[in-house]
Amino acid sequence: MSILKNKNFLFFFLADIMSGFGVGMSTIGANWYLLDETGSSGAVGVMLALNVIAGFLVSPLTGILTDKFNRKVVIQITFILRAVAIGILTVAFLLDGFSIGYIYLFSIVNGIGWSIYISASRSLIQELLSGEQLSKGNSLVEISLQVGMFMAGAASGFIYRFAGFEAILLINSLMFVICSLFMIFVKYESSLIDKDEGYLQSFKKGIEYLYSHKLTFLLGLVAAIPLVATMVFNVVLPEYVSKTLNADSVVFGFSDMAYGIGGLISGFIAAPFARNITKNKAVNVIFTLSIMTLLGLSFNSIVFVIFLGSFIIGFSNSSIRIIMNTMLMKIVPKSLMGRAMSVWMGIALFLQAVFASVLGLLIDIFSPSIGFICMGGLMLFGLVLHYFVTKSKNKKNNRYEVV
Repeated sequence: MSILKNKNFLFFFLADIMSGFGVGMSTIGANWYLLDETGSSGAVGVMLALNVIAGFLVSPLTGILTDKFNRKVVIQITFILRAVAIGILTVAFLLDGFSIGYIYLFSIVNGIGWSIYISASRSLIQELLSGEQLSKGNSLVEISLQVGMFMAGAASGFIYRFAGFEAILLINSLMFVICSLFMIFVKYESSLIDKDEGYLQSFKKGIEYLYSHKLTFLLGLVAAIPLVATMVFNVVLPEYVSKTLNADSVVFGFSDMAYGIGGLISGFIAAPFARNITKNKAVNVIFTLSIMTLLGLSFNSIVFVIFLGSFIIGFSNSSIRIIMNTMLMKIVPKSLMGRAMSVWMGIALFLQAVFASVLGLLIDIFSPSIGFICMGGLMLFGLVLHYFVTKSKNKKNNRYEVV
């Protein structure tokens, strides 16, 4: 693709693939490791809740950091600190063995790092690319994330079985080191930094923008729904594979890989599909496909079907993100994107924390199928919210045309 001739974007793209691989592998490994050691989906739910609560608590600061400082530097520092923290935890696991406290600490580190990275990296794309390149750029970034994730899904199951969780953590730490080296080659200086603006003033300006652009705010919430659904999927999948399908970590890894392959395919299909039938119709169709798949999985007990279902869910979630993020990047000013993104991420993380903790308990009480039903309800909410926003925008545009 011609967009990869942009060397700054190319090196960022490579770093994004590697970081996606490291995060995906360690998250999948941690889920299965904790379930193996405790036998409780509730414990997995608590771990994922801590992950998102940590990200939620730093989200107000995340937006300010992203818009006030050089976004490349913010990303590099995030990579380095995560590499060091996970390296220390690897040594702790090797010396002390399993400790639920270490797992929870790992989850907190992951949550903080991911929250800062998502806000900074997606805002950086807006600066590295022109408006005409944003659709291709978002598609490629989604491809990079899913390439990393589906490779991680396959690798994690095998590495966990034959080398253990400590090996997964070590590889994750090394991935972040490599990512920080790639970012050195991104030659970029931000023209958006306002050094005279205070932190409180910066935060207030971001909130005021979203308050005065309510439909844009709601559009960002629609884009956040697939992020929440992905987290819920990570809570549901381990117990579903273990109890409903009576399968092992390899099936779990390949299910996650199928999700990643679906996301990868979306990077090639989502943007052209949206251009052919309009973005709003494409989002409605994809939401509907996801809802039908999730409800179907709630009645399934065949291993092959979870691979197909994971593929469709990955395709749906990633496609919606590609289309919606491109729309938002064309609407939200570059100087405010970090703060706007951090607000949407904060809301998504809060919802993830609620769903992760509640669903873990519900799965322990009932069955993993309840998780897929809840995910279907969540995506239905996203579909209804998108319909409301689209209808309101059309009314607003028609009113201006009449005037």
